[in-house]
Parts: sequence; structure tokens; C-alpha cells
Amino acid sequence: MRKLLALLLAGAASAGAAELKIRNVVLYKHGVGYFERGGELARGESARLDFRLEDMNDILKSLTLEVAGGKGVAGLRYDSHEPLERKLSQFSVRLDPGAPLAQLLDQLRGAALEVRSGSQAVTGTIVSARTVRGSEKESERQEVILLLPSGELKAVELPSAASLRFPDPKLQGQLRDYLEVLSQGRSKDRRSVYIDSDDSGARQIVARYMAPSPVWKSSYRLVFPVSGEPLLEGWAIIDNTSGEDWTNIRLAVVSGRPVSFVSQLYPARYVSRPVAQLPEEQAAAPQVHAGGLDVPGEALQAEAGALRAARDARMEAKTLEVSGAAGAPRPLTMARPSTAALAVAAREAGELFEYAFSQPISVRKDESAMLPFLQQKLGARKLLLYNDTTSAHPRNAAELTNSTGKTLDGGPITVFDGDAYAGEALVETLKAGDKRLISYAVDLGTRVTTAFESDQAVLREIHLRRGILTTRSAVRQTTTYTIQNVDQKPKTLLVERTVRPGFELIGPKPVETTRDARRFEVKLAAGASQKLPVVEENLVESSLMVTNLTPDQLASYVQNKEISPAARQQLEKMLAVKRDIAVLDREMRQAEQDINELFRDQERIRQNLGSLRSVAGQQEQIQKYARELADQELKLASLRDRAGEVRKKKTALEQELAAMIEKMEF
Repeated sequence: MRKLLALLLAGAASAGAAELKIRNVVLYKHGVGYFERGGELARGESARLDFRLEDMNDILKSLTLEVAGGKGVAGLRYDSHEPLERKLSQFSVRLDPGAPLAQLLDQLRGAALEVRSGSQAVTGTIVSARTVRGSEKESERQEVILLLPSGELKAVELPSAASLRFPDPKLQGQLRDYLEVLSQGRSKDRRSVYIDSDDSGARQIVARYMAPSPVWKSSYRLVFPVSGEPLLEGWAIIDNTSGEDWTNIRLAVVSGRPVSFVSQLYPARYVSRPVAQLPEEQAAAPQVHAGGLDVPGEALQAEAGALRAARDARMEAKTLEVSGAAGAPRPLTMARPSTAALAVAAREAGELFEYAFSQPISVRKDESAMLPFLQQKLGARKLLLYNDTTSAHPRNAAELTNSTGKTLDGGPITVFDGDAYAGEALVETLKAGDKRLISYAVDLGTRVTTAFESDQAVLREIHLRRGILTTRSAVRQTTTYTIQNVDQKPKTLLVERTVRPGFELIGPKPVETTRDARRFEVKLAAGASQKLPVVEENLVESSLMVTNLTPDQLASYVQNKEISPAARQQLEKMLAVKRDIAVLDREMRQAEQDINELFRDQERIRQNLGSLRSVAGQQEQIQKYARELADQELKLASLRDRAGEVRKKKTALEQELAAMIEKMEF
């Protein structure tokens, strides 16, 4: 009876609900649309707005109301949305997908159960339920153990039961509620927002909100007539997926990408709270209490007044008033009807650009429409564009100058040249006064070949500081484009070359530079060829220790014309010392080589002496070898003295060089 009464009341409320029809729609490029509804809200009446479940987050984030006279709305409410898992957690049972019946019955141990099989019925209390694994020839079976009124335990096989019934009405209701919650969780029904009126009488009410909506698309037709200025025609493609018809609405489309996001405002949100409990059976510890302060009565009253003011401020902040008072957020104002041929008014809307259709628009639900929003002459120059070195032909292109005074939204362009279809292109959003290139076909009447040349590295800069020599060398590369125009008409070609990191353009000067490319313009005569050399220079920097440089390497830097006279003078001094060190180093190596040869010769003589002492009659030869060893010892002493002197000179020069390098800087 109660459910029937609730259904009747709900039907009566729906029948008396005020209808707020869609009046204005603004479509954007970032996945949401602006909607404005309006109508009369009678005294004691409620207006109902239905939305899809996935739209509710944006509705709660953006909904505003305006009431004629400033009052007339008593409240705003909507269907709540609690997470399914939280709803199910409130029940004592749980039905997992695909779970056997025995699992449900085992959760209801202690409940009364009636099992009917044929004409017989068994009633008892559930002790347990389980799935019994059978033998290899038998399959699994489910059974429930019941405690009968006689005290007997009875196992009942569930597959043989014709029906099961819980005699307890409360348990039956819990299972019904559980299944109803599951059913509602799978539902994709719409959610309702209710606007309740007060008792002040009938009022005109306007509701405005943002809701997810398909982005509007733009497409263009660029016509190059046989004579006269080029013409650009723009069409807006819109989709009505709101679930209701748009009848005689005011429609606008906006170019731009404002920031938009989804905030989870609709689902009920819960916060985990800490668990706190009083200490139990713990010994009381002694406390040390601080002394009191003498506070005048006026100060206590002031403090109490401040606390009351803070509390009142918090209560006021929690109060929500829905009214059309001055200062409330206002939506984008729709443009007034225009006298333009296409009945479209265009205007700047902050950082965005809006096209408002002045004539009423009607689009049925789940249908789309194409609406012309632009038909205007603009500056356009036909060119050729070459930016693909893997191709032998450039592309037909056009340089568009947005002289319409309006923002042109990005989209595809179909190009017509004269009376023929010429090709298709894509263009990004183009602000008023800006220029953009589009390419729409391959020009088979022009061929381009490319040749590359590279020069040897040329030293451009040299710096020395704290013994580190830093050099910058330049490598020039020349890319020569050879263009042949086989058509018997003049053409203008733009060569677009990607900017390479580390390379500096030497020549020629580009006519235009983008973020990552340079464009060079070439005038082509009819049936003629033309060359375009592009020279670039790459600077390579290297650093090395001066002490590691050989005299020959230093001499190459001294002879370089790019260094300053002061730097050359310092390098010449360093070179002279380096050469002296190199001479001494050669002398040391020669002395060490002579010493080593003497050591080897002495070793040979000593071996001969050892063998001759055991042979009789060799005294004369032994004395001869002894005299040779004595002479060699004198030579060895002289060589050692010479090597020591050279080593001292070299060490002194190296110290002089180190001090010189430490002071050098250019």
C-alpha cells in the first residue's frame, strides 16, 4: 500500500511540474555546452530538470538561477547518488557474480529455511551449506545442513529441491532490498534536479548551466574565381545529443579552448575518521597544573564576543541562497539579430570568438545540422611550397591573410580554382589579421632537385684562461635547390627549410621565419630554371689543456689569422718555451739511450771476463777487457752528468711554462 501511495504521489508531482524549455545554446570546442532554460514557476510548484547520470558533475558545478523580482525560489534539490559498494556493504549478505547458492545459504546460518521437493517440505534452521566435491564419475553437488525441530540434523541436496523459502518476512525484505540496489546500480536512468518555489506567487525563472556536449566542427570552401577576389565560405556542424528537441532556440558557436575539467561533485563522498577510545584500566599519572592568569572581565567578554562572531560567520557561509540578486554570475550574452546576409553576428568574447545565429534554430534530438556562419572575401595568394626533400615536386599552396576581421576556427578547407575542384587542406585557428599557409595539391609542372656541399672546419675564435684553450670552429654547408618550371606560366615558389639546432643561416635572407622553419621565396619565369643556394654554418666548440699541446699544434694556432695580435704574441712565447722543452726532451732521450747501450756493452764484457778466468793463458785478454770497462765507466759518468743537467733545465723550463700559462688570458 505504501509503495502504491508513493507512486501515486510521484505521478501527481510530475504532472504538476513546471516546464523550463531550452531557449539558448552555446557550443564550445572543449567538450561542454552552455544551455539556458526558461519558464514560469507557479506558487508552490516545482520545476524538474532531467539530466544524464554522467552530466550531473558539470550541472552541480555550473548551475545558476535567475528569478524575476529577485525572490520566488524556496530551495534546490536533486536525486542523490551513493556508491554501489557502500550501499551493498550495509547488508549482512553478499551475492558475488557467479557464486553458488550454497555460498548465500552459508552466510544465513541460524535463519529458518523451508525446502520443498515434490509434495514434501522440510523446515529447519540453517547450520551450514557447502559444495561437495564428487568422485571422478560424479560432479560437484551443493547441500545444506538443517537442524530440524526434533533436534535431528538433516543434509538436503539443493539440486533436488523444487523451491526454497525463508519464513522470516524481515529476511525476505532484506533480500529484496539487496536485489533492488543491484538493479539500480546497473540502471542508466536520468537524474532529476528540482527547483521549488515559495509562496510569493508565480515568477519567471531562468536556469543556466554547462553540460557535456559534442564539440562543434567547422569546414570551409575556398574559391579562387576566374576574376576577382577569393571567397571563403564557412559552415558550422553541430550535433544535438541532449536527449530533447531544440525548437526555435538561439544558437551560438564559440572558437577557442577554455580550461574545463570534471570534478566529482555528484557521488556521495565519505571521509575515513580516526578511531579513538578512552584508556581502560590504566594507572592514573600525576599531573602538574599551571598557575592561573588574572584576566579582566572586559577581556573575557571581548573574547566571548569574538567567538560568537566567528560562529555566526561560519553559519552564514553554510547558508545557500538561490536568487537573482545583483552581483550573481551572468552567462555569455547572446548577440542580437544581425542584418548580415547569413544572419550571423560575430564578436570577441574575452579571449574567445563567438558566432551567434540571429535566426531561430531548430534541431531534433539525435540529429545534426550544418549552418553557414561565414561568407566573405579575404586576401589569398596562390604559391608553390616545397618542404619535402624526398619528393621531386612542390605542392600547390595558398597564403591566406585573414582580412575578415573575425577569428576563423580551425578545420578542413576544400579549394576550388576557377570552376574546378583543386584539392583539400587543413588550417589551424586563424586570428584576425594573421597569415597562414595551406597546401592542397601536388604541382607536377615543377621539379626540384637538391645538392649538398660541406667545407672544411675554419677556426673562428680562440680563448685561453687558466690553462684551458677553447676554440670555436665553423663548418659551412651549402644546400642548392635547382627548380625547373616546365609550365608556360610564371610561378612563385616558397622553399621551407627546417631550422637545424647549432646551424646559423649565412644567406640568403628568408621572407618568413616560423618557430621551426625558414621560408625562402623564388620567382620562377615561364619554362625556366632557377637555383637557390642556402648557406648555413655550424659552430663547434672544443676545449683542451694547453700543456697537452705539441709545438706543431701551437704553431698552427699562431699562424691562424682569426686570433688577435696580443693572443698571437702570448702563444709565440709559449711556443718558444715548448720548443726548448722539446729539444731538452730529445737530449734526455738520447742520453738515456746511450746509457742503456753502455749498460748492455758492459754486461757483454762482464760475461766474457767470467768465461776467460777459467781458461789458462788469457791474462792479456782479461786486462784488455778490464781497460774497456774502465773507459766505459768514465763515459757513463759523463752521460749521467749530462742527463742530470738536461733534466734540471727541463724542470726549470716546465716551471717557467706553468707560471706563464697561469698568467695567460685572452
